[in-house]
Amino acid sequence: MFGILCLVFGLFRAKSETILTKHETQRLFTKGGAMAPGIDQLSEFAMDVIHQVGEKAMAYYGKGRPHVRFDERVVTEAEIHLTDVFQNRLKQEFPEHQIFRFAEVNEDYSHGQKRYLWTFDPLEGVANFQAGIPIWGVSIALLDNFWPILGLFYMPATDDLFHARAGKNAYWGNEKIRLPAGGVIDNESLLLTYSRFHQNYRATFPGKIRSLGCTSAHICYVAMGRADAAIITNESFQGLAAARVILEAAGGKICKIDGSDFHLNEYLDGLRINEHLIVASPENLSQVRSFLKPQ
Repeated sequence: MFGILCLVFGLFRAKSETILTKHETQRLFTKGGAMAPGIDQLSEFAMDVIHQVGEKAMAYYGKGRPHVRFDERVVTEAEIHLTDVFQNRLKQEFPEHQIFRFAEVNEDYSHGQKRYLWTFDPLEGVANFQAGIPIWGVSIALLDNFWPILGLFYMPATDDLFHARAGKNAYWGNEKIRLPAGGVIDNESLLLTYSRFHQNYRATFPGKIRSLGCTSAHICYVAMGRADAAIITNESFQGLAAARVILEAAGGKICKIDGSDFHLNEYLDGLRINEHLIVASPENLSQVRSFLKPQ
Protein backbone atom coordinates (compact mmCIF):
# COMPACT_ATOMS: atom_id res chain seq x y z
CA MET A 1 0.00 0.00 0.00
CA PHE A 2 2.82 2.40 0.92
CA GLY A 3 4.48 1.73 -2.44
CA ILE A 4 1.24 2.47 -4.30
CA LEU A 5 0.79 5.74 -2.36
CA CYS A 6 4.36 6.78 -3.18
CA LEU A 7 3.76 6.01 -6.85
CA VAL A 8 0.52 8.03 -6.92
CA PHE A 9 2.15 10.93 -5.06
CA GLY A 10 5.08 10.81 -7.49
CA LEU A 11 2.79 10.94 -10.49
CA PHE A 12 0.82 13.85 -8.98
CA ARG A 13 4.03 15.73 -8.21
CA ALA A 14 5.38 15.16 -11.73
CA LYS A 15 2.08 16.34 -13.23
CA SER A 16 2.09 19.45 -10.99
CA GLU A 17 5.65 20.26 -12.05
CA THR A 18 4.66 19.82 -15.69
CA ILE A 19 1.75 22.22 -15.28
CA LEU A 20 4.01 24.74 -13.52
CA THR A 21 6.54 24.46 -16.32
CA LYS A 22 3.83 25.20 -18.86
CA HIS A 23 2.75 28.30 -16.93
CA GLU A 24 6.33 29.46 -16.71
CA THR A 25 6.75 28.90 -20.42
CA GLN A 26 3.62 30.88 -21.20
CA ARG A 27 5.07 33.88 -19.36
CA LEU A 28 7.94 33.86 -21.86
CA PHE A 29 5.59 34.67 -24.71
CA THR A 30 4.10 37.96 -25.78
CA LYS A 31 0.44 38.43 -26.64
CA GLY A 32 1.22 37.87 -30.28
CA GLY A 33 2.62 34.42 -29.55
CA ALA A 34 6.27 35.27 -30.17
CA MET A 35 8.82 34.38 -27.53
CA ALA A 36 9.99 37.40 -25.53
CA PRO A 37 13.66 38.11 -26.27
CA GLY A 38 16.31 37.44 -23.65
CA ILE A 39 19.37 39.58 -23.05
CA ASP A 40 21.48 37.37 -25.35
CA GLN A 41 19.10 37.90 -28.26
CA LEU A 42 18.89 41.64 -27.57
CA SER A 43 22.68 41.89 -27.40
CA GLU A 44 23.05 39.96 -30.64
CA PHE A 45 20.62 42.30 -32.36
CA ALA A 46 22.44 45.39 -31.05
CA MET A 47 25.82 44.03 -32.17
CA ASP A 48 24.52 43.22 -35.62
CA VAL A 49 22.67 46.49 -36.24
CA ILE A 50 25.50 48.71 -34.94
CA HIS A 51 27.90 47.09 -37.40
CA GLN A 52 25.34 47.50 -40.18
CA VAL A 53 24.88 51.19 -39.36
CA GLY A 54 28.64 51.65 -39.12
CA GLU A 55 29.12 50.14 -42.57
CA LYS A 56 26.49 52.49 -44.01
CA ALA A 57 28.12 55.46 -42.27
CA MET A 58 31.46 54.81 -43.99
CA ALA A 59 29.85 55.82 -47.30
CA TYR A 60 29.58 59.39 -45.94
CA TYR A 61 32.80 59.47 -43.91
CA GLY A 62 35.19 62.25 -44.92
CA LYS A 63 32.82 63.50 -47.63
CA GLY A 64 32.52 67.02 -46.22
CA ARG A 65 33.25 69.68 -48.83
CA PRO A 66 36.89 70.76 -48.34
CA HIS A 67 36.15 74.48 -48.81
CA VAL A 68 33.55 74.37 -45.99
CA ARG A 69 34.80 74.33 -42.39
CA PHE A 70 31.84 72.20 -41.29
CA ASP A 71 29.66 70.56 -43.92
CA GLU A 72 26.29 70.31 -42.20
CA ARG A 73 24.66 68.96 -45.35
CA VAL A 74 26.60 65.69 -45.42
CA VAL A 75 26.15 65.21 -41.66
CA THR A 76 22.38 65.71 -41.85
CA GLU A 77 22.05 63.38 -44.82
CA ALA A 78 24.06 60.69 -43.06
CA GLU A 79 22.15 61.03 -39.77
CA ILE A 80 18.77 60.70 -41.51
CA HIS A 81 19.87 57.64 -43.47
CA LEU A 82 21.48 55.90 -40.48
CA THR A 83 18.49 56.59 -38.24
CA ASP A 84 16.20 55.07 -40.87
CA VAL A 85 18.38 51.95 -41.03
CA PHE A 86 18.20 51.48 -37.26
CA GLN A 87 14.47 52.20 -36.98
CA ASN A 88 13.61 49.83 -39.82
CA ARG A 89 15.67 47.01 -38.28
CA LEU A 90 14.12 47.56 -34.86
CA LYS A 91 10.59 47.61 -36.30
CA GLN A 92 11.32 44.39 -38.15
CA GLU A 93 12.87 42.55 -35.19
CA PHE A 94 11.05 44.01 -32.17
CA PRO A 95 8.03 46.01 -33.37
CA GLU A 96 6.72 46.71 -29.85
CA HIS A 97 9.97 48.17 -28.55
CA GLN A 98 10.19 51.92 -28.10
CA ILE A 99 12.76 54.39 -29.51
CA PHE A 100 13.86 57.27 -27.33
CA ARG A 101 12.34 60.56 -28.40
CA PHE A 102 12.39 62.97 -25.50
CA ALA A 103 9.12 64.64 -26.48
CA GLU A 104 7.31 61.28 -26.32
CA VAL A 105 8.88 59.63 -23.27
CA ASN A 106 6.32 58.03 -20.95
CA GLU A 107 8.03 57.42 -17.61
CA ASP A 108 5.31 55.12 -16.26
CA TYR A 109 6.27 51.54 -15.45
CA SER A 110 5.42 49.20 -18.35
CA HIS A 111 4.96 45.48 -18.77
CA GLY A 112 5.57 43.38 -21.86
CA GLN A 113 7.72 44.43 -24.78
CA LYS A 114 6.89 48.14 -24.46
CA ARG A 115 9.08 48.33 -21.37
CA TYR A 116 12.15 48.26 -23.64
CA LEU A 117 13.46 51.65 -24.73
CA TRP A 118 16.31 52.00 -27.22
CA THR A 119 18.48 55.09 -27.55
CA PHE A 120 20.34 55.58 -30.81
CA ASP A 121 22.89 58.24 -31.68
CA PRO A 122 23.82 57.86 -35.36
CA LEU A 123 26.92 60.06 -35.26
CA GLU A 124 29.05 61.21 -32.36
CA GLY A 125 32.03 63.35 -33.22
CA VAL A 126 30.36 64.86 -36.29
CA ALA A 127 33.13 67.39 -36.99
CA ASN A 128 35.67 64.56 -37.15
CA PHE A 129 33.30 62.44 -39.24
CA GLN A 130 32.72 64.94 -42.01
CA ALA A 131 36.40 65.97 -42.06
CA GLY A 132 37.76 62.42 -42.40
CA ILE A 133 39.26 62.19 -38.89
CA PRO A 134 38.66 58.64 -37.55
CA ILE A 135 37.57 59.44 -33.97
CA TRP A 136 33.77 59.26 -34.27
CA GLY A 137 31.18 56.60 -33.77
CA VAL A 138 27.68 55.21 -33.38
CA SER A 139 26.08 54.47 -30.01
CA ILE A 140 23.18 52.27 -28.97
CA ALA A 141 21.78 51.69 -25.49
CA LEU A 142 18.86 49.65 -24.20
CA LEU A 143 16.79 50.43 -21.11
CA ASP A 144 14.28 48.20 -19.38
CA ASN A 145 11.72 50.46 -17.68
CA PHE A 146 14.38 53.19 -17.78
CA TRP A 147 16.94 50.95 -16.09
CA PRO A 148 20.05 50.70 -18.36
CA ILE A 149 20.88 47.13 -19.29
CA LEU A 150 23.05 47.35 -22.42
CA GLY A 151 25.41 49.84 -24.06
CA LEU A 152 27.50 49.79 -27.25
CA PHE A 153 29.77 52.34 -28.92
CA TYR A 154 31.24 51.48 -32.34
CA MET A 155 33.94 53.42 -34.20
CA PRO A 156 33.68 52.20 -37.83
CA ALA A 157 36.82 53.95 -39.14
CA THR A 158 39.02 52.09 -36.64
CA ASP A 159 36.71 49.07 -36.13
CA ASP A 160 36.76 49.58 -32.35
CA LEU A 161 33.69 48.24 -30.56
CA PHE A 162 33.10 48.97 -26.88
CA HIS A 163 30.20 47.17 -25.22
CA ALA A 164 28.84 46.10 -21.86
CA ARG A 165 25.83 44.74 -20.05
CA ALA A 166 24.94 46.60 -16.88
CA GLY A 167 26.41 44.93 -13.82
CA LYS A 168 28.64 42.69 -15.95
CA ASN A 169 32.04 43.16 -17.58
CA ALA A 170 32.92 45.80 -20.16
CA TYR A 171 34.68 44.85 -23.38
CA TRP A 172 36.75 46.30 -26.19
CA GLY A 173 35.94 43.80 -28.91
CA ASN A 174 36.44 40.46 -27.15
CA GLU A 175 38.92 41.85 -24.62
CA LYS A 176 37.73 42.62 -21.11
CA ILE A 177 38.50 46.19 -20.01
CA ARG A 178 38.63 47.81 -16.57
CA LEU A 179 39.92 51.04 -15.09
CA PRO A 180 43.22 50.64 -13.25
CA ALA A 181 42.59 50.64 -9.49
CA GLY A 182 44.18 53.33 -7.35
CA GLY A 183 45.95 55.11 -10.19
CA VAL A 184 48.17 58.08 -9.43
CA ILE A 185 47.89 61.26 -11.50
CA ASP A 186 51.38 62.28 -12.67
CA ASN A 187 53.15 63.80 -15.68
CA GLU A 188 52.37 60.71 -17.76
CA SER A 189 48.64 60.95 -17.14
CA LEU A 190 46.13 61.96 -19.82
CA LEU A 191 43.07 64.17 -19.33
CA LEU A 192 40.58 64.31 -22.22
CA THR A 193 38.43 67.42 -22.46
CA TYR A 194 35.95 69.32 -24.59
CA SER A 195 37.29 71.82 -27.11
CA ARG A 196 36.78 75.04 -25.11
CA PHE A 197 38.08 73.67 -21.83
CA HIS A 198 40.90 76.24 -21.69
CA GLN A 199 38.36 79.07 -21.75
CA ASN A 200 36.69 77.80 -18.57
CA TYR A 201 39.54 76.47 -16.43
CA ARG A 202 43.06 77.18 -15.30
CA ALA A 203 44.35 73.63 -14.98
CA THR A 204 47.28 72.45 -12.89
CA PHE A 205 46.89 68.92 -14.20
CA PRO A 206 50.46 67.53 -14.31
CA GLY A 207 50.01 65.36 -17.39
CA LYS A 208 48.79 65.89 -20.94
CA ILE A 209 45.45 67.56 -21.75
CA ARG A 210 43.86 66.72 -25.09
CA SER A 211 40.56 67.06 -26.93
CA LEU A 212 39.85 64.31 -29.47
CA GLY A 213 36.44 65.64 -30.48
CA CYS A 214 34.16 62.77 -29.45
CA THR A 215 32.68 62.44 -25.96
CA SER A 216 31.79 58.74 -26.09
CA ALA A 217 35.30 57.93 -27.36
CA HIS A 218 36.72 59.95 -24.45
CA ILE A 219 34.60 57.99 -21.96
CA CYS A 220 35.51 54.63 -23.50
CA TYR A 221 39.22 55.52 -23.47
CA VAL A 222 38.90 56.22 -19.75
CA ALA A 223 37.03 52.92 -19.31
CA MET A 224 39.89 50.96 -20.87
CA GLY A 225 42.67 52.89 -19.11
CA ARG A 226 44.06 54.74 -22.12
CA ALA A 227 43.13 58.02 -20.41
CA ASP A 228 43.01 58.76 -16.69
CA ALA A 229 40.01 61.08 -16.76
CA ALA A 230 37.77 63.19 -18.96
CA ILE A 231 35.87 66.44 -18.56
CA ILE A 232 32.63 66.57 -20.55
CA THR A 233 29.79 69.04 -21.06
CA ASN A 234 27.07 70.08 -23.51
CA GLU A 235 25.77 66.54 -23.83
CA SER A 236 22.39 64.78 -23.83
CA PHE A 237 20.71 61.68 -22.46
CA GLN A 238 20.89 60.10 -25.90
CA GLY A 239 24.59 60.88 -26.25
CA LEU A 240 25.64 59.46 -22.86
CA ALA A 241 23.30 56.48 -22.42
CA ALA A 242 25.58 53.85 -23.99
CA ALA A 243 28.91 55.19 -22.74
CA ARG A 244 27.57 55.34 -19.19
CA VAL A 245 26.83 51.59 -19.20
CA ILE A 246 30.31 50.81 -20.55
CA LEU A 247 32.07 53.10 -18.08
CA GLU A 248 30.22 51.82 -15.01
CA ALA A 249 30.74 48.19 -16.05
CA ALA A 250 34.48 48.97 -16.24
CA GLY A 251 34.47 50.42 -12.72
CA GLY A 252 34.28 54.11 -13.59
CA LYS A 253 31.96 56.89 -12.54
CA ILE A 254 30.59 60.24 -13.73
CA CYS A 255 30.18 63.00 -11.18
CA LYS A 256 29.52 66.73 -11.26
CA ILE A 257 32.42 69.15 -11.14
CA ASP A 258 31.61 69.95 -7.50
CA GLY A 259 31.90 66.26 -6.59
CA SER A 260 28.18 65.57 -6.21
CA ASP A 261 26.49 62.62 -7.88
CA PHE A 262 25.29 62.83 -11.46
CA HIS A 263 22.05 61.08 -12.47
CA LEU A 264 21.57 60.77 -16.23
CA ASN A 265 17.87 59.92 -15.96
CA GLU A 266 17.20 63.47 -14.81
CA TYR A 267 17.67 64.44 -18.46
CA LEU A 268 15.05 62.18 -20.02
CA ASP A 269 13.21 65.38 -20.98
CA GLY A 270 15.86 66.05 -23.63
CA LEU A 271 17.39 69.13 -22.03
CA ARG A 272 21.06 69.67 -22.81
CA ILE A 273 23.47 68.69 -20.06
CA ASN A 274 25.30 71.97 -19.64
CA GLU A 275 26.87 71.01 -16.33
CA HIS A 276 30.55 70.15 -16.39
CA LEU A 277 31.13 66.50 -15.51
CA ILE A 278 34.19 64.46 -14.52
CA VAL A 279 34.71 60.91 -15.81
CA ALA A 280 37.24 58.84 -13.87
CA SER A 281 37.71 56.00 -11.44
CA PRO A 282 36.05 56.69 -8.06
CA GLU A 283 39.51 56.87 -6.45
CA ASN A 284 40.69 59.61 -8.86
CA LEU A 285 37.64 61.88 -8.95
CA SER A 286 38.67 64.13 -6.07
CA GLN A 287 42.26 64.25 -7.29
CA VAL A 288 41.19 65.39 -10.75
CA ARG A 289 38.89 68.01 -9.23
CA SER A 290 41.80 69.48 -7.28
CA PHE A 291 43.61 70.31 -10.54
CA LEU A 292 40.74 72.39 -11.95
CA LYS A 293 40.36 76.07 -11.17
CA PRO A 294 37.42 77.90 -12.81
CA GLN A 295 38.39 81.01 -14.79
